[in-house]
Amino acid sequence: MLKIEDLHVSIKGREILKGVNLTVNAGEVHAIMGPNGTGKSTLASVIAGKEGYEVTKGSISYNGKNLLDLSIEDRAREGVFIGFQYPVEISGVSIANFMRTALNEIRQYRGLDPLNGAQFLRLMNEKQKVVELTDKLSTRSVNEGFSGGEKKRNEIFQMAMLEPKLAILDETDSGLDIDALRIVANGVNQLKTKDNATIVITHYQRLLDYIVPDVVHVLFDGRIVKSGPKELALELEKRGYDWIKEEYEQGKLR
Repeated sequence: MLKIEDLHVSIKGREILKGVNLTVNAGEVHAIMGPNGTGKSTLASVIAGKEGYEVTKGSISYNGKNLLDLSIEDRAREGVFIGFQYPVEISGVSIANFMRTALNEIRQYRGLDPLNGAQFLRLMNEKQKVVELTDKLSTRSVNEGFSGGEKKRNEIFQMAMLEPKLAILDETDSGLDIDALRIVANGVNQLKTKDNATIVITHYQRLLDYIVPDVVHVLFDGRIVKSGPKELALELEKRGYDWIKEEYEQGKLR
């Protein structure tokens, strides 16, 4: 589904990603871990098509298409969903109106008829249950005045509505208490199918107690330097990242 080869990315002339290689297949959950400043959010932003990042080398293939050739809008229409660490607020636009517009835009792109009001409400009521989103929240402006947990829950609700093929969750666990973390993680797990894939970007192993990854990757100094099963996350939690730095500097992880 997703194949990243030798990806180099710079911001204002400073190289952040220095040769990322990553393959994600349908039906898989991948976790990307690593300390601050190693390029995790940069990778998510480049996949999303966010402006301000210069790809100087490498490629990103998504379902056989060159993702870098697609606009940020077409990436979303093709089924790429990004949940960012700090979701933006959209004043004056209700979640319901925002989701209906987005969903029908994607349906039009795929040659499907738009959902009428009754169809949309039925779908919305069904998907609200996935993340325990209340009717009161759904009528408010997008993320305006929301707590951190409400914003993250709203993002997973959007993911449930749009049913993306590839979802990338950038530090979704940031700032969540244990109850919000459970609700968000349960939503992600319920949405997993054999036809979609999820990349979870996180600092901590605690999220992976709820969302069990097929593969864990360590991103360090702009490269994925180590990959392994879910037990790798437990090792990182126990030992921290200092041992990764030491082995990297000794050339053991290059």
